[in-house]
Order: sequence, then C-alpha cells, then structure tokens
Amino acid sequence: MSYSMLRATDKTTENLPRRERLNRQQRGEILKTALKLFSEKSYPNVSMQEIAREAEFGMGTIYKFFSSKDDLYRSLILRLAERWHHTVLQALEQERNPVRAIERCFTIHRELFFDNLPFARLFFAGTEGGFIDVTAAFQRDLRKFRDEYLKKLASIFKRGIKANVFRDADPHHMALALYGIILTFLFRMMEDPAGFGEGEDLSSVRDIFLKGILKNERE
Repeated sequence: MSYSMLRATDKTTENLPRRERLNRQQRGEILKTALKLFSEKSYPNVSMQEIAREAEFGMGTIYKFFSSKDDLYRSLILRLAERWHHTVLQALEQERNPVRAIERCFTIHRELFFDNLPFARLFFAGTEGGFIDVTAAFQRDLRKFRDEYLKKLASIFKRGIKANVFRDADPHHMALALYGIILTFLFRMMEDPAGFGEGEDLSSVRDIFLKGILKNERE
C-alpha cells in the first residue's frame, strides 16, 4: 500500500465553492513544488521566485497564500505531519489486538518513511538544523500531534495490561519508550536510507521491544 501524503487536490474539496476549490488547488500545487525543490536543493538554496517559476504561478499568487519562505515551509511541514499523524492513528485504530497494534507501529512508520522520503528528510533537517524561524504556534501544533500519538500508544498499552499480555508498568512510560525508539530509527533511516531497504523491516527492534514488555507466563 502506498502512503504518499502530498496531493495537489483532495476529495474533501469536491463540494466547496469553485473559488475555494481553486484556492486549495493552487495552494496544494505550491506546496508540492516547494517540497520537490526543497528536497532536491535544500531549503536555504531555494527562493520564493524559483518556487513560483517552477509552479508556473506569479509571485502575487505565492504571497496570497504564504507571507514568506519560512511560512511556506512551516505550512508544508504541518500539512504533511498532520497527514502522517492521522495515517498512523488510523492504522492503530484498525488493530484491536494490543500486541499486533504495537507491531504495526514499527511497520507503518517504516512504510510512511519510504513512501515520503523527501518529507522525512526535510522535516528532520529543518526542525533540527535551525535554518527556519520556528514559531511558538508551529511548535505547539507539532507537540499536539506528538501528545495525541503518545496518548493513543498509552491506551494500547493499558489495554494490553488489562488483558494480561503486557507487564504491569506505567502505560505512559511504555509509550515514551516506544516513541523514542521509533524516532531514533527514523533519524537513522534518514541518514542512511539504503541501510534500511527491503531487507530491513525493523523486526529485530520490534521483537526486542516486545520481549521487554510482554508478560511472562510465570508472572
């Protein structure tokens, strides 16, 4: 299954007025073009003029939606982070078995990473590299996604503890541990995606984590 997240159009716009549909289509095309150029040349080496030229829009159209290149970057990251977030939550909602849900955490993040490699590189480079103005609102929105994800993981662990398949530990601490492991491997995959190709499904990492939280029959 493909999890490519950035599309110029969206089915949710079908019932909108024509002008609003056009605005959303134009905005989506600009974001799509920006992602392509940022991932190819890196953020500091791309200008708003180049984005406008590549997207075949005038500068007025670009600035109608985005006040600056930083604003465009933040909008792009938030749009894709939100889609990544909801894709993960949706995948977890479909797994009622708590063990399989945790196993799915590893596979869904890996699938999303390789289906959206330009975004993954841009996200980590921008938020960690410090080449954009990270506003309080931007940080707050990203923390909201993180906190919702941790809450979902904690609920899965709580369900597994109640079902007597996970150790009786703090579900929130277990969620933080899993989150940290996945984040670390996403960083590593960004640095060396070739080292995590088809033959590397993170199953060994998944098994190590599960071995630590699964309850032994003797307990």
